[in-house]
Order: sequence, then C-alpha cells, then structure tokens
Amino acid sequence: MEKIKIGIFGLRRGSSFIDEIRFNGGEIVAVCEKDEEHTKTVLSEIEGAAVYTDFDEFIKHPMDAVLIANFCPEHAGYAVKCLEKNIHVLSECLSNGTLAEGVKLVEAAEKSSAIYMLAENYPYMTFNREMRRVYESGTLGKIMYAEGEYNHPIDWYDTKTVLSVRPYEKHWRNFLPRTYYITHSLAPLMAATHSKPVRVTAMPVYAPLPEDCPTQSHVADAAAIITILNDDNSVFKVTGCSAFGAHGNSYRLCCEKGQIENVRGTDKVMLRYNSWQIPEGKEEVNFYEPDLSDKDEELIKNAGHGGGDFFVIKEFFDSIRSAKPHMFDVYFATSMASVAILSHRSILEGSKPYDIPDFRKKEDRDKFRDDTLSPFWHSDGTPPSIPCCSDPNYLPSLWQTENCK
Repeated sequence: MEKIKIGIFGLRRGSSFIDEIRFNGGEIVAVCEKDEEHTKTVLSEIEGAAVYTDFDEFIKHPMDAVLIANFCPEHAGYAVKCLEKNIHVLSECLSNGTLAEGVKLVEAAEKSSAIYMLAENYPYMTFNREMRRVYESGTLGKIMYAEGEYNHPIDWYDTKTVLSVRPYEKHWRNFLPRTYYITHSLAPLMAATHSKPVRVTAMPVYAPLPEDCPTQSHVADAAAIITILNDDNSVFKVTGCSAFGAHGNSYRLCCEKGQIENVRGTDKVMLRYNSWQIPEGKEEVNFYEPDLSDKDEELIKNAGHGGGDFFVIKEFFDSIRSAKPHMFDVYFATSMASVAILSHRSILEGSKPYDIPDFRKKEDRDKFRDDTLSPFWHSDGTPPSIPCCSDPNYLPSLWQTENCK
C-alpha cells in the first residue's frame, strides 16, 4: 500500500492524529506551526518532518494532502489555497467561518482535482455507527424527527485549564456563539438519515456566569436550541455546543415504525418498534451494546473521540486511494456551517427563520458571495462584525477582561 504523504497545519489539534495517520498508511512529511515549544515537543514523535511557520512556504513542500487544524473560524482560506494547488484537504470543523468563505470553498473544490473532506468524527462513535446501520437497514421506516445534543460544560473557576484553551481575551473560543460549533450534534443525524437542512430557527439559553468568575467569555449563552427543517420534511432539534447538565452526547432518531437512541453515558443503544410493526427476529424493545467488530478494532478503541479520529483518517485516505467520493464532502460541510451561521442570526433577530443555501447552485452562492459577517476577532486583527452573544450588549466586567489577556 503506497504511503500518503501528508502535512499538518496546526499542531495542537493536528498532533492528536499522528498515530491514526501512521496506522492508515500515511507519512507525515511536513508541519506548520508558530508555537516553537509545541513544535519541539511534537517533533520527537515525527522525526524527519520539515518544519514551517509560513503556510505558503509549507504547501510548497512535496506532499499529497494537508490536515487543516488551525483556529476554528479560519480553516477555509487555507483549504482553498491547498485545493488551488490540487492538494487533498482534510479540514477540522468548521469548514468555513463566514458564508462568503463557504462560497469560495465550494468553488475551489469544484475546480480542483483534489479531494476535500471535513474531519468530523462523532458520526463514527460506536452508537452513532449502529444508529446509522439500523436506519439504513430500513426497519424503522422514514425519519420524521431527530435530536442531537453535544454537551461540553467546563469549570469556569478552573482558571488554569480555561486559560490553557482560551489564552487571551480575543481568542476565538471567547467569541464562539453557541450555534457555531454544531458539527458534533448535527453531523451524526445527517450521516445516519441523509437528510439535508433547508430552513433553521433558534432560541438561546441565556445564563450569564456569576460576576466573581474570573474567566468569563464574551458569550453569556449556555446553549442554543436549534430547530432544522430538512429536505425530506423531517425536523431535527440540536444544541450546537451546549454547557448545561453533565458532559455527554445524546442522539435519537424517531421514525415511522419506531425509534433508536443512545443511552447517555454509555455505548449502548435502545431500539424500539411499534408493537404492530416489529420486524422478524427483533423484540419490541431492544437494549444492547453494538458489536461492530472491525479488523482494526484495537486501533479504533485507542483512537480519540470514541474511535472517530481513526475512521476520519481511514475514510480520507481510502477516498484518496480509490478516487471515490465520501459523505463528508464540501457540500455536507458547508451545509452544516450555514446552519451554524444562520441559526445564530436567527437568535439575534428574535428566532427569525432562515433558509439554508444550497451551494451546489450558483444562484444560492451568488446571494452570499459577499457575506463576510463574523462574530470573531481574526488573526489579522479584523474585529467582529456581528455580536457573538444573544444579548448584543453583554460584556464581561473590566477586571475579567484584564484577567483574560
């Protein structure tokens, strides 16, 4: 099996894929990272890789593919540069931080001979793989309603931990609307059902932290409750990245003949059928831990995000080697990003519904070609152009701001 030569842009997240790249027949030939100390640490694991701090010089290095793992809102521009050079792209989430970037990304991907794939890993968790398998078997019938919840609260009083991931006030995580980091709650539902979002509306869960908390962000929302109408008339309810209750992920598919959901905090699923529509060989209530054995099961168990990181690399490399399409392409990716961006605008406008553009269509791309609205401070110093919080007037106290510099 021919090795795929890959470069990593952004080592904080990108370095977590090192083992998965090797296990799937890849060779890390170059890295691009500005943090010298972090680079030194990682280089001990990938001796021989060329080191760059300038992205344009980095992509001149001979390689087949690039893993884009820089700041979350800034993936698209770098992905476009790779696609223009016909370098395969595996991009961390989100695919694009603005709608205009989504247009550019789609058009670059359509012109390129290279493959674009979103590195979304949650659909590959054991229970989500099982939910997709059961749905695609047809025993549940058509999807009608689904729920996806990605819940990731943190201890805001744990200053050391918080500042390790939000090291300065204008860091993107301090301006991240609750709708934006949506892929972990939405992608498993889209992957299982193949439903495509067409309209969205959202409401915030506004919950400012106590004033004595020294590490508050500029977003005082604990969650966003996002309702999505799909092209098959099904409805999804997802949370984006929420911070209520306990940490965990929850998914549920409600269909014509029954439903399947994961049991919170475990790898188990509960599959239930209507009493008059029980398939042969099944019970009305089926409660079990899926046995999805794979030849690489041990490697999968040791990979990050419930094995998801292993499958992300495997799918990407398989697609490159076979030149066959995969599910998490540029249209799938930009559709989720559009939901993320427009559901936040829905919140800012009193839950106004927004139609989701289909960037396969030129007329939809033209509508958003110049839409650069963003809630983030960017690396080049560009300030936010829309509020990041449901309350546009919310600001952390001055002493909190000083603490987060």
